[in-house]
Amino acid sequence: MAEGAASPTTRFQLRALLLFISTAAVLCQGISSELLGAKKVSCDTNNNKAALFVFGDSLYDPGNNNYISTTNTDFQANFWPYGESFFSQPTGRFCDGRLIPDFICEYAGLPLIPPYLQPGKHQFVYGANFASGGAGALDETYPGLVVNLNTQLKQFKNVANKLKQQLGDEEASDLLSQSVYMISIGGNDYLSPARGDSQQSYTQEQYRGMIIGNLTSVIKGIYKTGGRKYSFLTLPPLGCWPSVKAQNAANKTYSGDLCNKDLAALVQEHSEAVSENLEKLEKALEGFKYSFFDLHTTFNDRMSNPSIYGFKNGDSACCGSGPYRGVYSCGGMRGIKEYELCENASEYLFFDSNHPSEVAYQQLAKLMWEGSASVTGPHNLKSFFHVSKSS
Repeated sequence: MAEGAASPTTRFQLRALLLFISTAAVLCQGISSELLGAKKVSCDTNNNKAALFVFGDSLYDPGNNNYISTTNTDFQANFWPYGESFFSQPTGRFCDGRLIPDFICEYAGLPLIPPYLQPGKHQFVYGANFASGGAGALDETYPGLVVNLNTQLKQFKNVANKLKQQLGDEEASDLLSQSVYMISIGGNDYLSPARGDSQQSYTQEQYRGMIIGNLTSVIKGIYKTGGRKYSFLTLPPLGCWPSVKAQNAANKTYSGDLCNKDLAALVQEHSEAVSENLEKLEKALEGFKYSFFDLHTTFNDRMSNPSIYGFKNGDSACCGSGPYRGVYSCGGMRGIKEYELCENASEYLFFDSNHPSEVAYQQLAKLMWEGSASVTGPHNLKSFFHVSKSS
């Protein structure tokens, strides 16, 4: 045999290797191509049969807003320096790197879940992410600029139908009942009127009731489709967000503490109302289980005592302009071209004026995954990915 010629055994091994590689590629079709080129991504078999379905706003949006028809870049993050810390390029995440659902995927042994609206073939057996930056529980929150929560529910129902076609009714129903449903919603419903972006003709109690009512309707819609295990967050301390403080600092008639106390009170009242509602749902819906993470307290602790948690700065953004870098100008694509960017985003609790950094998200995700009942209860997410159907 000539030197360098492949033997039959070698050719067989090469064909086997190519078959393995092509099979792996098919399994990973659901992962965003932009991620595969940036970092190694796990594509393990979903042994637990617990997929992850994600709903909500920019805290969870992996880039769905890249694919909606809007020219308003306030609701997009598909430009530099977003993504700089992990992906080395913008993905549409409102962060320098990964978000909470990305870390939960890692802990659960799932591949990263791409944006639902991203073109291409998706492996819905691992789940789907419908979250849209700027979305609220109410359809009236930034209409036409985001994918609202009711539309996200419709998208999920389409996925559930596709799973039934792909797997059959019984296996699809089993997958949906074992899966975990993460929801982050409500902040934009309060931030929008607080910034004068919408007009309200409701009392605070009526407005809160509308938000809780819409959220409850969506939860019941997911439940009717087969969902049983849910993850929720309290709203973070939005009243002291860098964007809110910068707005108050620019208001020459505003004096004293730059935090918005009225908004802070609304946030607290909302979270208390959600907690009460979840307790009612647990009693009313058979098999309904939930994890309610105290994002407000954990984030407020980091804002007040950043050094304890490894941050050098807990009140200003890494990227932006103006006081606290709270002007929403990160990337120079939102009407203001000039902006400042810190040298190390991992030292900051906030990446931009409205969103945490990757390191902050990682700390929060870890607490959601395995935190005690005092932080995330009555269940944590780790228990959801390992409990049996009968438990």
